[in-house]
Amino acid sequence: MSQTLTIEGPTHQTPTRPTSSFQISALPLETFAPFFDLDDTALAARGARRYVATKKPGFPCRVSLEDAEEGETLILLPFEHHPVDGPYRAMGPIFVRQSAARAELEAGEVPVLFRHRQLSVRAYSAKGLMVDAVVTPGTEIEGVFARLFAHDKVAYLHVHYAAPGCFACRVDRV
Repeated sequence: MSQTLTIEGPTHQTPTRPTSSFQISALPLETFAPFFDLDDTALAARGARRYVATKKPGFPCRVSLEDAEEGETLILLPFEHHPVDGPYRAMGPIFVRQSAARAELEAGEVPVLFRHRQLSVRAYSAKGLMVDAVVTPGTEIEGVFARLFAHDKVAYLHVHYAAPGCFACRVDRV
């Protein structure tokens, strides 16, 4: 069952926009590909670290939006996922698989790796202020997206893996 935390007004009480579809966006591989050419010392100087996946699930890639297979090489690095000029500016750790291809999801499509995780969905205004937040099982994510996007003041969403709190992806209304 989803839990809601309202930050800036009760968006969950009076919808002002009809339910719409959504588009999940994976991060571009080009941003991270150079990290795989660095040795461990150079990675450490950038706050990054090379990993080899030891289990599946457990190493969710933000480019492919898939869990790494056991034995796959990944980079764990800090990433500024919410570069706004305000109090909700945010950076956090993300995994990127060396063999990743950028996920190109259809509108309304949810990646499989969300289905078996507890997720935190944060709703932001066009000014980058959080207006609502929901913790939900991944099996209920479409309903959460619909409910949050039903409100005019919600411009976009960020999905995080609830337990570790790490950024997963951005979601836009389409």
